[in-house]
Parts: sequence; C-alpha cells; structure tokens
Amino acid sequence: METFLSDWYQTYKLNISLTLVIFTIYGTFRFFAGPKIREQAEQGRLKTHSVSKALSALNIILMIGAIASALVVWGFDFKGLLTLSASILAVTGVALFAGWSVLSNVTAFFLLLAHTSYKRGNFIRIMDGDNYIEGYISEINLFNTKLISESREVMIYPNNLLLARPTVVNPRDRWMPVGKLLPTPRPEKPNEESKVEEKATA
Repeated sequence: METFLSDWYQTYKLNISLTLVIFTIYGTFRFFAGPKIREQAEQGRLKTHSVSKALSALNIILMIGAIASALVVWGFDFKGLLTLSASILAVTGVALFAGWSVLSNVTAFFLLLAHTSYKRGNFIRIMDGDNYIEGYISEINLFNTKLISESREVMIYPNNLLLARPTVVNPRDRWMPVGKLLPTPRPEKPNEESKVEEKATA
C-alpha cells in the first residue's frame, strides 16, 4: 500500500502541487475579500443580511473558478465541451453584464457595494429621461434597492438601472417621490418694436 501511494505521489506530484497552489490562492483571496466586503458594507451602512448574500455569491464564484482550474490541472478533457463551454461563457457574460438581464443586477450589486455615494440613509434622486424617482436608501439587495420616500412609501428599484441612470445624491430640495420633469418656460425677449416704444416713452 505504501509503495502504491509513493508511486502515485511521484507520478502526480506536479498535479498535487498545482492543486494545492490553486486552493491556497482561493483561500487567500477569500480571506482578504471577506473583510474588504465587510468594510465596504460598513461604510455604506448596509444591513447584515446584505453582506451575507454578497459573501455567499462571491464564495460560489471563487469555488467554481478553483474547481474548474483544478480539473484542468488533472487533465480533464475540455475539448469535447468546447462548444458548450463557449456557449455557457457567452450566456453567462450576457446574463451578468447586459442591461436587460435580471442577473446583471447581481453584478451591479457588487459595484454599488463599492460605491461610497450609495450609502444606506442617503437621499437620492434617480433621473430617467423626463421622469424621476427619489427617496432614502433603505436596503441594497442582490437584485434591487429599496427606497423609502419622505411620505414613507416603499419603492423597489433594480440595481442595474440604478447604476446606469444619472443620480443626484442628497439634493438640496425635495420633490414628489415619483414624477415627471416639466419644461421651464423661458422669459420672452422684448422685440425691436417694444424697445422703440420704451425709448419714445422715456
């Protein structure tokens, strides 16, 4: 038995070493990323369950990457799965970054987590063309952000739209919670005849 284990170790010594390096990198990254996320969450005054969701999602992503790297080291044949892998990567990329995708809200969640302007308790006004919505940031979840207006109305806004829209943070004045911008009438310029009449009267 000892001889078999010794021969097996000698044969796969490089594979074992690379696997240990991969999972060491995984553990190190997880060790340093956890406190960093908690620090960003404390700066943003987010609730504890939001931080737990962020850590769980990050751990799943890191674990998938580590397992896939370890499979490559141990000679797992990805050639037969090349087309499928390319399709999965394309779908995943679209899902995580396309503005119309539901999963892109998860990507936006991590970006909002690192953005100091979107702190819990800040009053924001989100501009969407001629329309707007405003309220206090109550929670930032994986898929949406909860806003509370001054009249205590609860509004749910998608994270990806919040990140893509122009936002006014802590504006000086307060408008209606939801509304439409009205064009401001411009003052009429006096024409030449009125100018002549004013000079004649003077």
